[in-house]
Amino acid sequence: MKEIAKRVFDTEIASLQYVAAAISDADFTGIVNTILNAKGKLIIAGVGKSGIIGQKIAATLTSTGTPSYFLHPGEAFHGDLGMVGRQVPVLLLSYSGETDEVLQIIPFLKWNENIIMSITGNPASTLAKNSEYHLNINVLHEACPLKLAPTSSTTAALVMGDAIAVALMEARQFQHEDFARFHPGGSLGRKLLVKVKDMMRTDNLPFIDEDAPFTELLLRMSEGKLGLVIVGTPSYLKGIVTDGDLRRALLKNNDIASIQITEIMTANPIIVDAAEYINQAEHIMMEKKITTILVGTPEKRSVSGVYQIYTI
Repeated sequence: MKEIAKRVFDTEIASLQYVAAAISDADFTGIVNTILNAKGKLIIAGVGKSGIIGQKIAATLTSTGTPSYFLHPGEAFHGDLGMVGRQVPVLLLSYSGETDEVLQIIPFLKWNENIIMSITGNPASTLAKNSEYHLNINVLHEACPLKLAPTSSTTAALVMGDAIAVALMEARQFQHEDFARFHPGGSLGRKLLVKVKDMMRTDNLPFIDEDAPFTELLLRMSEGKLGLVIVGTPSYLKGIVTDGDLRRALLKNNDIASIQITEIMTANPIIVDAAEYINQAEHIMMEKKITTILVGTPEKRSVSGVYQIYTI
């Protein structure tokens, strides 16, 4: 079964590379610029598997700064064409480029002066020929063993949609804050909107003098309940001692009285600014493989709080 899975991945990756090499700069750029300059919402339509991919593309675009909605061609042909504003861009998906339900709405779109754009696997298809801009996603092989079920082709359409979305994000200079406004719910929204100062702990921080005895270090570690002790003062940080440092010191030396804090501490640990967004702080923490970080003013080496990643 694992070999089958690997074969599917290899087939689809090869198809994506084939499609990527054939991207038309003029058509891709034309689609991006058309959407950027649109005065109304982008409309995306398709049926079957292409329709499902179209829904995902519309959802991705909408959540990344490009207002879009999916229109089912069958429903459109029976009244929902009234939702289509004049001259707005329409992106039609059909791998064959000959899907009846999609082709049936083209005369209306032309009458309505909509800008027709398409993603198909056949540049010579009726849909492609009736599009102002066309992106070719013709694949070498479907991953399906019968070469029938849409697999590689739907992946290619999906990635092409992602490429359009990312190009639009970069063109709009879409930032973390913008993303957060469209995703205010749950931990994701909080990480992108909340700053470290809003979540950090400031009470009873376990500070200790560098010349303090080891027994006091044990006491402060236990009282602080942070898994670390801060060496220095709030106005000037000298280092930290973590519970890991403590265990390693005890394993190496049975004479507790001889253990010096300066010998086991980590000097100049990372400090993040209190005004930093949580997602940026957590990126640093994951990069450094730590779960607790000091908060304060890095330039002054001052500490005003502590943030732990599991508080979100």
